[in-house]
Formats: sequence, C-alpha cells, structure tokens
Amino acid sequence: MAVEPRKSSGLGRGLASLIPPAVSGVSATREVRVASVSPNPEQPRRQFDPGELQQLAESIATHGVLQPIVVVESADGYVLIAGERRWRAARLLKHETIPAVVRTANEVEKLELALVENIQRSDLNALDEARAFRHLIDEFGFTQERVAERVGRSRPTVANSLRILETATAVQEAVGEGRISGGHARALASLDSHAQQEVVLATVVARSLSVRQTESLVQATRSTDDRRVTPRERVADPDIVRMEAQMREALGTKVTIASGRKGGRITITWYDDEDLGRLVDRLAAN
Repeated sequence: MAVEPRKSSGLGRGLASLIPPAVSGVSATREVRVASVSPNPEQPRRQFDPGELQQLAESIATHGVLQPIVVVESADGYVLIAGERRWRAARLLKHETIPAVVRTANEVEKLELALVENIQRSDLNALDEARAFRHLIDEFGFTQERVAERVGRSRPTVANSLRILETATAVQEAVGEGRISGGHARALASLDSHAQQEVVLATVVARSLSVRQTESLVQATRSTDDRRVTPRERVADPDIVRMEAQMREALGTKVTIASGRKGGRITITWYDDEDLGRLVDRLAAN
C-alpha cells in the first residue's frame, strides 16, 4: 500500500515560508474541523483523479496525515492554501478534523502558493498550469519574469506554456482530457490558424504521434501551405469545407479538395511510408 509522500524540500519559497521547519511538532499545527475548511477559489487545479484520491485516503487511514494542510482564516472558517488532496481524502474517510497550519496570506500569496503546491507536488496538467500563469498575469499584474521566479521555471518556459491558451478550443480540450501533452499543444500552436491546428490534431490523436513526430508533422504542414499560396486565393465553398472535414475525420490526415470548371482534384497528405500504407489500407477497404 502506498504511503503518502512527505517532501521537505522543493516547495518553493512561497509555500515553504508558510510551513515552519518543525512541521510535525504539536506547536506548529492545530486540529481544525474538516467541514470548516473550504477549497481555495483561486486554486488552479480543476480535476482530481478519483483513483489517486482513494489511494491517498487508504494511506491516510493507515499512517495518518503526515503533513498538515495550510489554511488561512475566513469569515466562515478556513480557506485552503495547500493540501487540497489531503483534505479531500480526509473527507472521503469522514474524518472530523485534520492537522493544519494556520497562516495569513493575501489573494496573490494564496494563488502563488496553490500554484507552487500543485506544480511541485502533483503536476497540474499543462492547460491548468497555463491558465494559472495567465491568472497571475491578468489579475495580479505579474510579469512573465515574476511568474517564472515564483514557480521555479525559466521565462521562456512560462511563455511557451501560455501559448497553449492561444490554440484552438479542440486542442485545449485534448490537453485537459489528457489525450495530448503540453508539448503536443505547443507544437500545434506554431500553425497559423485554428483550422490548421484542428486538422493536424486529428492526425496526432488518430496515430498517437509523439511530440517530436508532431513537430515534424507541423513543419511539413507549414511547408506544404507555403508552397500552395498563390496570388489568387480561392473563396471557401461551405460544401467543400464540409466534405474536407468529413474526409479528414475518416482518414485521420489532411485532405484538400480543389474544384474547377471541369472537375477537380482531392489531395490526401501522407507523411511517411507507414502513414501511406495506413491510408492505402483504409481506402482499399472502402
């Protein structure tokens, strides 16, 4: 049975400043009612894996809460700063109380500390992380440099994370659902339009491409589009766009339809020999 992790380092300056060195000492903590604690409204994490929470609850049932949660007092009780997984696990176990360190913190500190807690303990998914970075910037006036300093990342890393929020909705949903990683999304962000991103995303998911393969596919797509640009841009026909989308979904690759006065052509893009074989098999089967 897994034992609840207990880390005494790597918490980041913000979170570490709220937890005294002798965190396990009686004087450093107090027992607070589980029902009196509310989640932090600025908590960047939006999803908690039920299986992981159950495993943590089993560990707490055997070993107890090895590290207290961190809270601030509120009008109705307490608001969580750090330790929401432990608090949720305690609720699963129907515990009346939970050990806590009570501190004061303003809104900025609460968000910073919740962010540091999640990044360095349980790993936010890339979309939640990017949203948290953006919240610090938009709501509290942080620069990218300050965000990077507070969470122990480089400024380019923060900038690249924020690019995920500029991708198509379908790409962001795929990250949030765990179908692609942040690395995939950052590669897709290099494409000029959301429509292009959605086209390539379909291929990435259908073929379970790695981040490196996705980067190669994005580069090939950009090169193909650059060569196809002509002074006379065709006006998109809604019926053609719909048929392209149907074929793209069926084949899991980029498809373009060009119509003329005497017919037209369908272009199906493939990226390597394996992809070509897959497409031939699929078309032959139909």
